[in-house]
Amino acid sequence: MSALLPDVTGTPPAPAPVPAGRSSKQANGRAPTLLLAVSIAVVGALALAGCAGQEQSGPPAARVSAWVSGAGGGAVIGTLKVDSRNIDLVLSRHDPAAAVKTVCALLTNDAQTAIGNLPTPDTRLTNDLNTAYEDAAAAGDDCYKGSSGNTSLLRRSSAERARLMPLLATAIDRIAAITGHVPTTSTTAPATGTGDPFGN
Repeated sequence: MSALLPDVTGTPPAPAPVPAGRSSKQANGRAPTLLLAVSIAVVGALALAGCAGQEQSGPPAARVSAWVSGAGGGAVIGTLKVDSRNIDLVLSRHDPAAAVKTVCALLTNDAQTAIGNLPTPDTRLTNDLNTAYEDAAAAGDDCYKGSSGNTSLLRRSSAERARLMPLLATAIDRIAAITGHVPTTSTTAPATGTGDPFGN
């Protein structure tokens, strides 16, 4: 039986040979890893630089146009307008609470998705859109919570949605002022279109 056990009485194995030019500390991985840290930092910086697109370089008009195109800025604004009108519609028809909750939740979800597309390349546009998107999310939340008949919350949601339209119009005006073009807020893709976010 004892023949199967390893021999623990012998001398421990010798350490692995150290490559030329390195100390035994470096060979065993205990030396500072400054070179590795610098290499990682350089690779990370290069990767980030590779991600920089038109949104981060060029004149403001080109950067904002690229953002509108990439983030679907105009379509997002149009979607929030449609969501808000749908809430008015179901409330005016006195639809069941479940139907009201559905459209209210949609406004909140679309607003939160829109917030995730920020920032824009323009600080003022970012602030304008953030204000509008937060207002839309709050309107959706209040509508959802009030859907079972809480008139106070439904009134608050209505007031928030009334503020939403001018806030979105301000953002559209800002895009137009920077780019020289008004973005399309259509929520449907054109049948033969080029995908131009300004509908040109």
